Amino acid sequence: MASFTAKDVQALREQTGVGMMDCKKALVASDGDMEKAIDFLREKGLAASQKKAGRIAAEGAVLAYNDEANHIGVLVEVNSETDFVAKNEVFQAFVLDVAKTIAANNPADVEELKTMILFGSDRTVQDNLQDKVLAIGENMNIRRFVRVEGIVSTYIHMGGTVGVMVEFETDEATAASEAFKTMGKDVAMQIAAMSPQYLDPASVPAEVIDHEKGILLAQMAEDPAMANKPDKVKEGIISGKIKKFYKENCLLEQAFVKDDKMSVAQYIASVAKDLGAAIKCTGFTRFAKGEGLQKKEENFADEIARMVQ
Repeated sequence: MASFTAKDVQALREQTGVGMMDCKKALVASDGDMEKAIDFLREKGLAASQKKAGRIAAEGAVLAYNDEANHIGVLVEVNSETDFVAKNEVFQAFVLDVAKTIAANNPADVEELKTMILFGSDRTVQDNLQDKVLAIGENMNIRRFVRVEGIVSTYIHMGGTVGVMVEFETDEATAASEAFKTMGKDVAMQIAAMSPQYLDPASVPAEVIDHEKGILLAQMAEDPAMANKPDKVKEGIISGKIKKFYKENCLLEQAFVKDDKMSVAQYIASVAKDLGAAIKCTGFTRFAKGEGLQKKEENFADEIARMVQ
């Protein structure tokens, strides 16, 4: 008979995040040896993750982590099967630790990240991910991340459905001011709401503009009122349409959502002027949870029924 106490079960649970019954089974299987029990759960975690790997995971959360002291920003998306898991404290703590691991170690990609020791742990990100699959009972994936060195502002919408990280060039005193922080959050919220595709007109690839012009020319050719217009007139119309394209798709050209009488670029310039500083927005990243992934379609009543079984 294995010799262990309820405190041993609790200690194992705290170390691994796995449920109490699974911890008890692990201690029974390992004759009360804590290290062997951890290995047992790790092996079970791998089996659980492999078993669940084929299941669609398009929920979860996007998290932004801003290490202001070291000027490192991270945006990461971790997926799960259901939205319920995204609200789970164990899941949220894991995602934050993943972000901190990225900030500290600068992995080249997700696969390299998984081999690194998870922040606050003595085991790898992959080992901990497998533990969470076992403990939570769902397929989970670390999908993507972006890490930036420099001054950033971040914003997370509705608990992780959309995450934004905006990059700025300015001095440290300006970056520490409340006016800059408010401006940075405003710009990040603009990106979350308006979903610009590019920073400014110079960032738009030439082939994109050529494609837009091709569509406009084709539309004119199909319009009897436009077909016989002089080329100079057509060029003027196309130029106007391209400017509209920039205003809709380029962050700095967009009308500022809090005051549409100015553009985002003008808003940033106004804050810089008030602070007597130079502020330049140099880039941004926007992640929407599950974008581009196949969504799981289920009957809500069936889902609830499974949960209460």
